[in-house]
Amino acid sequence: MWPLELALTMLGETTTAELAKNIDAQGYTENERASHSGGKVAGDTRKNIERTLGKKVVIEENFLPGSKQKKLPK
Repeated sequence: MWPLELALTMLGETTTAELAKNIDAQGYTENERASHSGGKVAGDTRKNIERTLGKKVVIEENFLPGSKQKKLPK
């Protein structure tokens, strides 16, 4: 995993945890909302970094081999 990928993963996880704490998430539905919001923050940040750098942050080599795995659009 590249350093930016690791940082974005940590950003998503930390944001999700803070959101869950702030709303005192109880149960699946509230935690799911927090996780979607945390993931959106990390995703929006990734897109902004990619726009600024002019290249992809997440690279295809980091995907597991196998036909059932998602492939990044080129």
